[in-house]
This record gives sequence, structure tokens and C-alpha cells, in this order.
Amino acid sequence: MSPPDSPVVIVSLNGAQLAYQQFGLDESSAIVLVAGNASSMDWWDEGFCEQLAAGDTASGPRRVIRYDFRDTGQSETVAPGAAQYSGGDLINDLIALIDHLHASPAHVVGLSMGGALVQQLALVRPEILGSITLMSTTPIGDVTTTLPPPTDELAASWVNPPPDVDWADVDSVGAAAVDSEQLYSGSIPVDASRIRRIAAIARARTTSPLSANNHSSLSEGPGLRTDITSISVPTLVVHGSEDPLFPLAHGEMIAELIPGARLVVVSGLGHQFPPPPVWPQIVDEILRHTTAARTL
Repeated sequence: MSPPDSPVVIVSLNGAQLAYQQFGLDESSAIVLVAGNASSMDWWDEGFCEQLAAGDTASGPRRVIRYDFRDTGQSETVAPGAAQYSGGDLINDLIALIDHLHASPAHVVGLSMGGALVQQLALVRPEILGSITLMSTTPIGDVTTTLPPPTDELAASWVNPPPDVDWADVDSVGAAAVDSEQLYSGSIPVDASRIRRIAAIARARTTSPLSANNHSSLSEGPGLRTDITSISVPTLVVHGSEDPLFPLAHGEMIAELIPGARLVVVSGLGHQFPPPPVWPQIVDEILRHTTAARTL
């Protein structure tokens, strides 16, 4: 097994500098973690990555890969508002990383915006995938059924946003991260010290934290598909019962639209990277799903 503090590696791929980190056996089946909007790889907690890498008795240890999107962490960063890339480029970054690491067929896990990217990846390059897991996300493309909107509390927070963060002050950064986590969480208690710790690590690894907001204004880019009823890759849908951004019906709809998809509802989980209390359930489900996909 790689040590828990396996180094962050920066490589030039798809015309950009991308940072990634690996846990587990290099030659074993790869699980690639794709983060949410404006999030560096740090939010995939090291402990979560290590538990996935430990694997299970059915198929042994795994190789887990997490990486920084452009404009997060140690990947290529431009000034806020200066991004010249599209959502399609982020998908091609992921494809290039899988190719670079010889990780195909990869088991790719995408959360929120990452889940949208993974849905598109499954449509344009299914041959490089062993399976996909879609967490806390919503169906891409046109959905005929009206899905529930964000909660009133969450929507109100966008109308009256909190004060600007003092990015030079680690306490300000940590407090803002805790406030955000509490806003997007469900009934599982927020571990404030854990969130402050991750926020401090993420802040220390980027030269321009505001550049992550570039993700919110990206175009999709050319050549993408959104007909998720055509996804043929084995699919697991993991959704929190108390997601305030994409209420549970969003996950249910994905599972209904993608042929053969299986839905797992995580009680008390909001719209957030998995907190430690749900690691046993989510890790077990991902390992079970990826093991089953390898036998198809």
C-alpha cells in the first residue's frame, strides 16, 4: 500500500497542469474521485480514500485517485473570470488523467458537479469505464418530470450571501467553511474541527482561492451528449435523504433514467462530501458496486 501521505504529483495533461494523488496499490483496480463545483481534491477526505483503498475480502485492495480540477488546489489556476476552458475541457482532463495513469477501465465516482461530468463521460467515452457512481447530483439534459427546487433556507442564502472571506486569515477561512457545511448538511452533526482542518489544507494549496468560482460560469463546450437513458456503464446512485440542493427526487430520477442503475439512500446526509459517520455505508456500497462491475 502507498503511505497515507502519498505525494501530490503535478503533470501536464490536455494543455493544463493537473495535480493528483494516489492511495493504494498501483496495479489494482482504480477508483477515481471527481469533486464538486469549486472544490479541490482535499474534500475527498484522506481517511475516506484510505478506506476505499483498503478494499474488501471479495476483491482485495484498490487504487484510489483524487485530483484537483483546474482553478483548484495545485492544478493550473487563472485569475477569477479569466477561464478560457469549458465543462468539456474538464471532462477531457479526466480522460487524460485516466489514460496517463493507465487506470482504464476506471471506476469513476462523481459528486454534484462531478456527477454531471461523469454522466457526460459515460456517454462520450464508455469504453474507458468499468463503472460509475453518481453522488448528490442531478440528471443532465432535459427531464420531463419537474424536480423539486432547493430548500427555501438554501435559496435564501444565495439572496443574502455571507460576508466576504478574508482568505489570508485561516480562522476566517475555517469559519466560512463550517458555515457552508452546516448550510448544505443534513441532520448528521457537522464536525467543525474536521471541516476547519480540511479548509486550511485546501487554502494552503492554492494561490488564488477565488479562481474556483470560475466553475460556475463555464459553458458546456461542443460535442457533449445529455441523453442519459443511453448510458450503458454499470451505475450506482448515492443520494442523501436530506439533500437541500438536489432533494432526493433528483437521485431517484437518475436511477430511473439510467438502465440498470441502483439507488442507495443515505439517511441524514445532505449535499456534502461524505462525512465520517457515513463512510462505512458508502465505502461498502462503492466496493460492492465496483466488484460486481468487474465480473460483468
